[in-house]
Amino acid sequence: MSHRPIPLKDYQSSSRLVRWRIAIGALVIVLLSALLIARQYHLQVIQYDYHSTLAENNRIHVQPIAPSRGLIYDRNGLLLAENRPSFSLTLTRERVGASQQVPPILDSIAELFALSAEEREQLDKRLARGRRPFEAVPILYNLSEEQIALIAVNQFRLPGVEVSAELVRYYPQKEHFAHSIGYVGRINEQELKTIDPTNYSGTHHIGKTGIERFYEDELHGQVGYEEVETNARGRVMRVLKRTPPVPGKNLVLTLDSALQQAAEQALGGRRGAVVALDPNSGELLAMVSQPAFDPNPFVSGISFAAYAKLRDSDDHPLFNRILRGRYPPGSTIKPMMAVSALDAGVITAQSRVFDPGFFQLPGVSHQYRNWNRSGDGWVSLERAIMRSNDTYFYDLANKLGIDRMHRYMSQFGFGQKVALDLFEESTGLMPSREWKRARYNQPWYPGETLIAGIGQGYVQATPLQLAQATALIAAKGKWIRPHLAKSIGGQPPQDSNPPADIKLHNPAFWDLARSGMVQVVHAPGGTAQRVGATAAYRIAGKSGTAQVVGIRQGERYQSSKVAERHRDHALFVAFAPAENPQLVVAVMVENGESGSRVAAPVVKEVLDAWLLGDDGQLKAAYRSPPSAPLALQKPVAAP
Repeated sequence: MSHRPIPLKDYQSSSRLVRWRIAIGALVIVLLSALLIARQYHLQVIQYDYHSTLAENNRIHVQPIAPSRGLIYDRNGLLLAENRPSFSLTLTRERVGASQQVPPILDSIAELFALSAEEREQLDKRLARGRRPFEAVPILYNLSEEQIALIAVNQFRLPGVEVSAELVRYYPQKEHFAHSIGYVGRINEQELKTIDPTNYSGTHHIGKTGIERFYEDELHGQVGYEEVETNARGRVMRVLKRTPPVPGKNLVLTLDSALQQAAEQALGGRRGAVVALDPNSGELLAMVSQPAFDPNPFVSGISFAAYAKLRDSDDHPLFNRILRGRYPPGSTIKPMMAVSALDAGVITAQSRVFDPGFFQLPGVSHQYRNWNRSGDGWVSLERAIMRSNDTYFYDLANKLGIDRMHRYMSQFGFGQKVALDLFEESTGLMPSREWKRARYNQPWYPGETLIAGIGQGYVQATPLQLAQATALIAAKGKWIRPHLAKSIGGQPPQDSNPPADIKLHNPAFWDLARSGMVQVVHAPGGTAQRVGATAAYRIAGKSGTAQVVGIRQGERYQSSKVAERHRDHALFVAFAPAENPQLVVAVMVENGESGSRVAAPVVKEVLDAWLLGDDGQLKAAYRSPPSAPLALQKPVAAP
């Protein structure tokens, strides 16, 4: 057995290998160290500003402070809109944490509060709305004490969820001023595109209707800010800097709560509208649209069932009849028509028309009926107003023509918005040849002129327009826009574009129309003489009946054969005292049928509430000189 020799170890070669390995390892360490140093230099020197800003934002946040909304008062200081504390449930996405998801948190909230599927869906919609980083989004409003306690007990499994207190709008008078003041509601996606996102960053509500919407900029105020230091979980540790918000301006309205209540009681729960304004200042003293609704549920979000009940009601409580209701004005426009025809020179104070109970155009067999089918015989202008004689005004309208009629009636505010600060106002409709051609591609017919002359056919007006046109008769053409704001932050509103006054060839034409209106109420045979018989002052008024459905030639209107909601509307306009006008009232009672019998007593109750003292006599401030005439004494010549 042979033995192989054992080779000797080459220590020199092993030593070289170790040295190479050490050199390579050292080189790798040097390169890695250099790379690390270079990276640190890049992050800490070159990108210092960027990363220091990121680090600071993780610690310091700017939070908006919502301004308190301006309060709204009536002219006597009664609070109509205030701000009350309310608790809301908010969620901040950035504070939820990387290990948590938002949907399960919302599911937990829905389970705790026993929310329905629709209410659970609303949580997602509210959270999806646009917002700023680290801005808390309200997902539930008006939390009860029990709900707040549930959140507190389960806070450990609801990261990013907090209960926050805020001031929320409240309307202590509820439905009594809903259509004039309006209401605020949560900001929706469409409104987010139009508002200043910075100024509304801390606000969740905005004016939706009425005065709340028209004066939104003044009522809202200016947002404030807080720079706060937070911990890693987003909880505020301390306030570093604070810029206080600028509260919204308080708004004093021209409305009088006592007169508003009197108007509501006079209307007696019937569907309709009452407008009362001062013809000398344009101040709206009462605005009643019935039925009405409580605006408070709309502030934080009305339920689907409650809204559907209001929306689908046959009485339309959400509909603002004062501003948006377009009704045929009927005979209430006859005083304005009389002034227009006098000024145009187509009639004089002595012009008379024989009324057999109808009017016919030359060469036409169709009879345009007077409401008094037996006729009134020879009728003068004042008697035509007193008796509301249709035949006289058919003849007047035929002589005046639609072109001049449209021009004159537009000066009285028909077919246009008349108010200074009412957002939802409709223009109504004063037809013309051009309008009919554009709307129906048809010519204008002479018979349509006759119908328009008695406020029927295409003519449509809002109760506010009727009140303003009557105020122009009372003020003899002096134009002052009706308005609701008496002062905004202590300053009166300004009309930057006031309409031109109505200038007549002979100012005495106003007296002819006013005299006819006085006789409507106080002369024997006047359509509203029953109201005048018990009046403690002189009233100038005019009744009107607006057809809801047409009646064929030769037929008679029979109330018993017409469905209640198809019966005529009742209208009455008036101002008083007749010699020294202090208040104009326009009343429309839907399906009330008779302006003199139904609407006129409502007008008188409103006038009495404003003009009479506790002793039942006309207040001293409203009494006119003893020599003031009731009616025009001398005839007026044409221009």
